[in-house]
Amino acid sequence: MGSDTIARWQFGITTVYHYFFVPVTIALSLLVAVLQTQWFRTGSDRYLRLTKFYGKLFLINFAMGVVTGIVQEFQFGMNWSEYSRFVGDIFGAPLALEALVAFFLESTFLGLWIFGWDKLSRGKHLATIWLAAVGTLVSSIFIIAANSWMQNPVGATYRNGRAELVDFGAVLTNPIFLTQWPHTVIAAFMVAGGFVAGIAGWHLGKLARQDNPDAEDVSAFRTATKLGAVVMLVAGLLIIVSGDLLGKQMTRVQPMKMAAAEALYNTETNASFSLLTIGSLDGSKEVFSIKVPGVLSILAGESTVKGVNDIKADYAKNGFTQSDGSKEALQKQFADKLATMGVNPTPNIPVSYWTFRLMMGLGFLTMLIGIWMLWVTRKGAMPKPGPLWTALMWGLPLLPLFANSFGWIFTEMGRQPWIVAGVMPTALAVSPTVSVGEVWFSMVVYTLLYGVLAVVEVGLMLLYIRKGLPDVAPVEQIVDEDAPLSFAY
Repeated sequence: MGSDTIARWQFGITTVYHYFFVPVTIALSLLVAVLQTQWFRTGSDRYLRLTKFYGKLFLINFAMGVVTGIVQEFQFGMNWSEYSRFVGDIFGAPLALEALVAFFLESTFLGLWIFGWDKLSRGKHLATIWLAAVGTLVSSIFIIAANSWMQNPVGATYRNGRAELVDFGAVLTNPIFLTQWPHTVIAAFMVAGGFVAGIAGWHLGKLARQDNPDAEDVSAFRTATKLGAVVMLVAGLLIIVSGDLLGKQMTRVQPMKMAAAEALYNTETNASFSLLTIGSLDGSKEVFSIKVPGVLSILAGESTVKGVNDIKADYAKNGFTQSDGSKEALQKQFADKLATMGVNPTPNIPVSYWTFRLMMGLGFLTMLIGIWMLWVTRKGAMPKPGPLWTALMWGLPLLPLFANSFGWIFTEMGRQPWIVAGVMPTALAVSPTVSVGEVWFSMVVYTLLYGVLAVVEVGLMLLYIRKGLPDVAPVEQIVDEDAPLSFAY
């Protein structure tokens, strides 16, 4: 394998691993804020115990997310220096704002939330977790804006040997960003909902086995179970809407990605949605398929959906184009250069096809489990303990998490062979002076390091999950104005 292939493997491994923590951080911070708000409003110890229980799990996840995220920044310079040089003027603005505004907002107020339980008034302390949660959302805005530009490079021109930003407003109003950001955030809430419901449901199952379970524990975990299940269901319904909007924009600016997602080799009018397609070993044609007529045209928002072979033939004549034959300004400037490079515009079709379906399938399965949980716990009923309930509760936090990961794999792999769609091939973005051996070494080191961190993360999570709800003492409005901030856990 060449250095570009190994560099892609390394970036893929570290990014997927890092993203395990991102959706939990984004959405769980808001759910913890909601729980603390309920405690602020009602004064019920049930909500305070849930706030501290899930707050501790959130902090473990946040810390691991920060540690693993640092590596992502370094890789731009280590393995992808040509990419960094080419898009630095574009990426510099959103990434700088993410660090200077969003990360400092969330980290500063999260610190105040951790250490301010007995120092700040209840209202001020509540405000700190809300501000930290807002910081996570703002952070996602800038990151998704940068990624969306890679999918559809707007507001830029080619000057001085690199892409230069001419309209930052265009980057923040990129049609891909306006649909991808809400889709990503809503998906994060499905992950956090599964996390909250799965853990609470597991504890309910344990309590159901006891002859005289603690009534306060039952009440608290029932509340968390229903909260998580409702969040999963609402997020699932909104994901269907946001995914439909994103799919239409994706088809418009990246028709090859939609064709690969459906293994659609030839252009179809009133195109069918593939339930199962088996292609040839070289990925060039369909061998067997089961399809639903007309559904793909509805999802794509176009009566005629272009197929892989036709898009590839059109690329040979006209270069990279959107579905209507148009190009962004930066793509127009690179049309002549790309014509001489012999780039194959087809992504890995099996990967695109199956990750797209795994994303959707796991999402729908999560929603079905959420419906079942609400039914089982209706009218104060306890779940029937047993292997099925336990297995589902252990799996529930992972199902939407893996759905998110498969969605991102599809987003990035479906864009190939481009690192910037229609402008910069991925193979030209790697660092020219980094050898294959150096990339192999760094990938092995990162993989081993992340393996150790995974053991630490899982160990800490399981430790505090099994401990259950903490006992809480009354939290006074102000204990001692002159006392130093202290760690509340």
